[in-house]
Amino acid sequence: MPKQVTLSEVATRAGVHVATVSRALNPATRSIVNEKTARRVEAAAKELGYVPNIMARSLRTQSTMTVGVIIPDLTNPIFPPMIRGIENYLAPRGYTALLSDSDGKAALERSAVTSLSERRVDGFIIATGLEQHPLLPTLFESGVPVVLANRGAGEVPYPLVTGNDEAGIQAAVSHLKELGHRDVVHVAGPQSFSTSRIRAETMVRACEVAGMRCRVVEATALTADEGEKVTDTLLAEKQNFTAIQASTDLLALGVLRSLRRHGMRCPEEMSVIGFNDMPFAEEFSPGLTTVRVPLEDIGTESARQLMRSLSEGSSSPIVVTLPVSLIVRASTGQAPRAGVSTQP
Repeated sequence: MPKQVTLSEVATRAGVHVATVSRALNPATRSIVNEKTARRVEAAAKELGYVPNIMARSLRTQSTMTVGVIIPDLTNPIFPPMIRGIENYLAPRGYTALLSDSDGKAALERSAVTSLSERRVDGFIIATGLEQHPLLPTLFESGVPVVLANRGAGEVPYPLVTGNDEAGIQAAVSHLKELGHRDVVHVAGPQSFSTSRIRAETMVRACEVAGMRCRVVEATALTADEGEKVTDTLLAEKQNFTAIQASTDLLALGVLRSLRRHGMRCPEEMSVIGFNDMPFAEEFSPGLTTVRVPLEDIGTESARQLMRSLSEGSSSPIVVTLPVSLIVRASTGQAPRAGVSTQP
């Protein structure tokens, strides 16, 4: 698929500001642009093959009291509380959330944006699974209101609402250190996700400061099956470590499954910490020590930020970072005195 030409590229070719390009190519505002300049912009757009985003323009000219919400994976338990927060904030204000599950795929996210734009939603809340998102630059240049929830998406200056990943990981490392752990493993999520990358990088730094050894292994997906697979591989390598910190609770669930199959007791032989405190984490066997992220609050604040953007007619690239907390349950305990070896 050929790369879509942006307003910025047309502006560079024509030697004018992006706002001038937007006005010159919009029939409703063309008359306020100098005729010679407008023709130069039109010529540049034609040379580059620029196609006006009519759907994006319609988003800015009339309200339908609807908001498009794009989620990367509805089967992931962290997202329903987020959606609840969004809907609880929008409903009293007369807005309806139109939900789409993109399965974390760029093609499906593009299709979702197109479909929701055709329904003339007033803006989007996007909990993207892609850090370098292919659509956000185009949406931004078209003036479409967007708020990012939970995960960032590169350098596009949209508002972002997220939990404090760094503080959460630091709390987990401090907890493990207090329990005497010195050799730990971090099961990271795919590094294309901003949350996975930040948590992995923070884990390495925090362990270094704490005088602990940390090994990072990357899972290919944020699923229990992948967490189990990664842990199987770790145990087969017969290395010494006494704790596993997983980037998400679903990965941690897979870790617990693997330990159980290998006959390893948690936390007597291996401590496990998750991240998110997803619904039913306390029902794991054993109950999961994890970092609680205020998922519903992330949804609520994302909706609040979008309403502010719609009210003011513009948005600013603010980052709203909500506090997290370590929830200690039964999956963490004192490190084995001599460390656990998986060697026979």
